[in-house]
Amino acid sequence: MGFSSQENPSSLYFFFFFLLCLTTVSAYTNTSISNGEEGGRRELASWRCNWFKGSWVYDVKYPLYDPYKCPFIDPQFNCKKYGRPDNLYLKYRWQPSSCSLPRFNGLYFLRKMRGKKIMFVGDSLSTNMWQSLACLIHSWVPNARYTLLRQKGLASLTFEDYGVTLKLYRTQFLVDLDSENVGRVLKLDSIKQGKMWRGMDVLIFNSWHWWTHIDHIQPWDYMEDGGRLYKDMNRLVAYYKGMTTWARWVNAFVNPSKTKVFFNGVSPVHYDGRDWGEPLKSCKSQTQPFYGRKYPGGPPVAWVILNKVFRRLKKPVYWLDITGLSQLRKDAHPSAYSGNHPGNDCSHWCLPGLPDTWNVLFYSALFS
Repeated sequence: MGFSSQENPSSLYFFFFFLLCLTTVSAYTNTSISNGEEGGRRELASWRCNWFKGSWVYDVKYPLYDPYKCPFIDPQFNCKKYGRPDNLYLKYRWQPSSCSLPRFNGLYFLRKMRGKKIMFVGDSLSTNMWQSLACLIHSWVPNARYTLLRQKGLASLTFEDYGVTLKLYRTQFLVDLDSENVGRVLKLDSIKQGKMWRGMDVLIFNSWHWWTHIDHIQPWDYMEDGGRLYKDMNRLVAYYKGMTTWARWVNAFVNPSKTKVFFNGVSPVHYDGRDWGEPLKSCKSQTQPFYGRKYPGGPPVAWVILNKVFRRLKKPVYWLDITGLSQLRKDAHPSAYSGNHPGNDCSHWCLPGLPDTWNVLFYSALFS
């Protein structure tokens, strides 16, 4: 193992430059492309319409559950419990442009998935989505017996009468983060922890937010790639390398006849109002979605990188392309109404709220 003062090899700088020169906006508005071998791996829409292009509409039947009756919501996401005064953000339903999504039916979900294990793998956004799915199901069977187990890095919720288990495996990067003599090492080309993901019937992956953290909230001291240690590296290059390692893991270890794989796309943040035309604002005090025809901030570069990574997949993975529809929901963050996240949280999402729509899309894709 060698040390390098370089941020990354020069060949990767060339690649990164090429990546940024791609026409990201045109790609962003054409996510239902399906051609040849890529179509088998990037199932971004149903056969009939693109579920991820549409608008947010008011729905009197929303939210889909009562936050005070769901026992699984962490304080971090429980905005109503911690004083959020407005209710309009709870009443929006995602409406695709040329079709409709099915309503979530928790009893149908449990019957169809009887005896199966579903695992969310990722950071706190995966926790957001896992708790949302738990609440959606619980609202349909409020008296059902369940067992909830939590330990460091792993949680498991089993609906006993149906044998359905929702697991959560916490990992910020998907690739390994190991403690070694030199310190904490983020290994861009290693996924030993993947052994914990095998044997599941459904896997839902997510990773992005922690790749950009620096200083005291950066959880590693070095990055390792190809046997060399780097004190730092262009974070987007590192993300591409890490997600490429994840794609190789999927190609090597997933049996599509036994396991369905999903990737929940890049969840946006709303700290900078310049992204939607309000330069001096953030998500704080926002009460309505963005209503323009096109989000001014454009697609995040991480979204473009995932497009590149998905071309390396040889096994079917359903990309839940939630980025665009989530960018419109500047109103849906906890902001100051979080039980254990001090300050202004414009990264996570209130429950009930936006992650419920992610799970409606997951439900639609799982059973379509």
